Amino acid sequence: MQVSLYKALMTLPRVFMQKQLILLGTKGCHLCEDAEHLLQGLNLPYQYLDIIDDEKLLQRYEISIPVLLYTSISNTSELYWPFNADMISHWIEHS
Repeated sequence: MQVSLYKALMTLPRVFMQKQLILLGTKGCHLCEDAEHLLQGLNLPYQYLDIIDDEKLLQRYEISIPVLLYTSISNTSELYWPFNADMISHWIEHS
């Protein structure tokens, strides 16, 4: 069973977290597939997290996916669809 990234983020002290890019989505979502192809095209390392596996994520993001999360020691920021390569670069730079 896959551990929910949301649960992991909530239980780990922030000092142990490194910067991480996470794509929230679900199977069968064509916009999520588009976002994933965009990240692959940018050659950015990321994790894909299916919101269907976590009730809290599902409630929060159900009608908003795809969503990018950028986590660091100091914060977690969100970027909601629609986004493009320039928007992602700017967002990461200023997060």
